[in-house]
Amino acid sequence: MRTLSKSKLLSFRQCPKRLWLEIYSPELRQDSPSSQAAFEIGHQVGELAQRLYDPEHMGALIDAKAEGFEAAFARTRQLLASHQPIFEAGFNMEGALAFADVLLPVQEGEQRTWRMVEVKASSKVKDYHRDDVAIQAHVAKAAGVPLSAIALAHINSAWVCPGDGDLNGLLVEEDLTPEAFARSAEVQRWIEEAQQVASLAAAPDIRTGKHCKAPFECGFINHCRSQEPAIEHPITWLPRSGKLEDMGLTDLAEAPDDLLNDIQRRVRDHTLSGTTYFDAKGAKAALSWDTLPAYFLDFETINFTVPFWKGTRPYQQIPFQFSVHQMVDATDIKHVAFLDLSGKDPSEACAIALIDACGDRGPVYVYNQGFEKKCINDLASRYPRLAPSLLPITDRLVDLLPIARAFYYHPSQQGSWSIKRVLPAVFPDLSYAELDGINDGGMAMTAYNEATSSSTDALRKAEIEKQLLAYCKLDTLAMVRLWSFFSGQPMKD
Repeated sequence: MRTLSKSKLLSFRQCPKRLWLEIYSPELRQDSPSSQAAFEIGHQVGELAQRLYDPEHMGALIDAKAEGFEAAFARTRQLLASHQPIFEAGFNMEGALAFADVLLPVQEGEQRTWRMVEVKASSKVKDYHRDDVAIQAHVAKAAGVPLSAIALAHINSAWVCPGDGDLNGLLVEEDLTPEAFARSAEVQRWIEEAQQVASLAAAPDIRTGKHCKAPFECGFINHCRSQEPAIEHPITWLPRSGKLEDMGLTDLAEAPDDLLNDIQRRVRDHTLSGTTYFDAKGAKAALSWDTLPAYFLDFETINFTVPFWKGTRPYQQIPFQFSVHQMVDATDIKHVAFLDLSGKDPSEACAIALIDACGDRGPVYVYNQGFEKKCINDLASRYPRLAPSLLPITDRLVDLLPIARAFYYHPSQQGSWSIKRVLPAVFPDLSYAELDGINDGGMAMTAYNEATSSSTDALRKAEIEKQLLAYCKLDTLAMVRLWSFFSGQPMKD
């Protein structure tokens, strides 16, 4: 019998095939950049927890990678006789093992028990966290740990950084003791079922589906898809295709009319026929009330799980860059850019530059306005003296995304109206794929972190700056071109 880690059991919970592949074909795993970033954030928050739960540095840290599993288990047993916090305590039972983020001693008279805290980088408790905690509690108790309580600590999204290095209040706990202890038999069943999968000679025959991305994006998805018959028009191209996937439908051609809304039928019909849908009259009418001058705005932002700029919150989107195309008429278009790679809080300078760039009248076009509106509102909240100039900009926002969704669809969009899909569909000469180095928001965040790192030399920083400026500029140029297309107003060459 194999000894399965908690992570292996959670993989089994997501998909038995994932567990089998992790055991027998780990080399096939390809974690996406976003998954890798999430792993790194998890490690950072785990280290933060050690500081918060052991401010006097009295605790013991167990490093299973350096010490080896058996030595880690043995040292945990020794430390359980002490009276100090233990980090990464390891314990095992028949068929399973686990390591606790935080183990804190609890003294009640002459009896000593332990309180476990699992630490997560999310801003709330999720269902799979409950599974995680249930596994931890079951394995620890089965290994003989006198566990009296277990909680999950997560990021407090309402916490505001005081700017002095004080992180108290950043984590908030939710006690999960009763439900975790009550699920022991359920966890034991997972262990037994996972062991059965681990003993199989070949991977279970499970098709790809929604489970491949929930609760985690599986690193084996590309491998699994490569083993399946190619589907020319996947059902997943339909917006909100979940119910149809649950019914076992895999191809757009299988989607029945009575289960589709107008948008879904449009995607299906024009994808299958290879034709473009464009209601030019409707698009022009939707934009007919807008006047010049006009502005086209896009932000690039950074969000920190553990913020260090005063007045910022965990996961708050903080703009470090914007691009604005200013249009007086079709022959007078100017571009204005803001970019701060100093590593200092860029917010106030960004707000001041934005006010100047957007003027005091005329529509401000964006693509998916909820994002830009929140960024501007946050800036106004942080800098009240600038609010009278910032907040009117939000009243002028005009969202081009609903225009595109209502009046245009090209088969190459594959059911998506992201600007990165719509732009090359309408204008094949413009494509984000042609950009050097940075071509999406996630890459822009990664580039910002690299550019502001003290280990990045001046030459590399200048290269990143050039790439960021080109990427953000294309976002607003794309809106200019799409506005021209939808409004029927030709632009100068």
